[in-house]
Amino acid sequence: MPLEDEFCDIVKKARLGTGQTVEQVAQLADLSLKDLDNLEKGSRVPTAIEVESCAQALSLKAKSLHAVAIEQWEPVVSSGWVETAVVTVRGEIGGYEVKGYVLFDSKTKEAVFIDTAYNAEAMLVELKSRGLKLVGMCLTHGHTDHAGGLDQILKECSVPVYLGNGDFPLLPWKPAQESLVVPHDQQKISVGALTVNCLATPGHTPGGFCFQVQMGNEELCFVGDTLFAGSIGRSNPFSLYPDHLHSVRECVLQLSDDTVLLPGHGPATTVKEEKMYNPFG
Repeated sequence: MPLEDEFCDIVKKARLGTGQTVEQVAQLADLSLKDLDNLEKGSRVPTAIEVESCAQALSLKAKSLHAVAIEQWEPVVSSGWVETAVVTVRGEIGGYEVKGYVLFDSKTKEAVFIDTAYNAEAMLVELKSRGLKLVGMCLTHGHTDHAGGLDQILKECSVPVYLGNGDFPLLPWKPAQESLVVPHDQQKISVGALTVNCLATPGHTPGGFCFQVQMGNEELCFVGDTLFAGSIGRSNPFSLYPDHLHSVRECVLQLSDDTVLLPGHGPATTVKEEKMYNPFG
C-alpha cells in the first residue's frame, strides 16, 4: 500500500505547523517562490538538494525525508499476528480512504471499535458475523471521517464512547452526555482478557488519543491521524503543531521498537520504522 503522504504533503504540513509563509521557507531553503510552490503542489519530484534544503528550513529529518521523497521507502511490517485480534474496516469519504478497526478477544468475544471508518454498517457487519459483543467505542479523535456513523452504532449497541477532552465539538453527531467517557492518559479499558491503554496524544486535534494493546509478547497501537507511515496528520489548529510533535516523539515513538502502528490512513508501520524514516520523528 502506498504512503498516505508524499513530499508535497509533508512540506506543507511542516510549513503551516511552524507558521511560516511560502516566502519565508523559500528564502531559508534558497529556492525560488515558483519552485517551492510547485513542490508543495506536487507538480514535480524534488531533487536531493531540494529535499535537504527544505528539511533544514522546516526542522525535519533530512535522511528520512530523502527516503520518503527520493527512495520511495515503504514500511516493512510482519504483522500477521495482528489479525488474530484485529479486523480492519475500510470506508471512504469523498474518495478518501479511512480505516476503522474492530479489536476483539477471541475467547470472551468482547470487542471495541477503534473509530468508525465512516462505514458504520461494515463495522456492525463484522461484529455480528463474528458473534462479538461490543463493549466500547474508542475514538482517536472527533473528525467526521473517524466518527461518522456513531449514531448508527449506538442505536444498535448501547456502549460508552471514549473521546478525548476538547474533541466533543468536532463530532458530526453528538451522543448523549451519559454515553461519553473522557479518558485520562494511561487509563485502562478491559476487552475480555485484553487491556487497552489510552495514550493522550494531542496535536492532530486537541483531544487526540492513541490506543495501545499488548498481546503476549506482541504490541500494537491504534494511532489514528497522530501518525502516518512516514508522516503525521495535519495539526488542527496549526498552533497544536508543537504538541503534535511532542506526542509523536515522546509518546508514540517511545513505545517498544516492534510495536505495530495502525493509522487511520495509509499502511501499517512500526515504531522502529518510524524512528528511522519519519521526517517528523
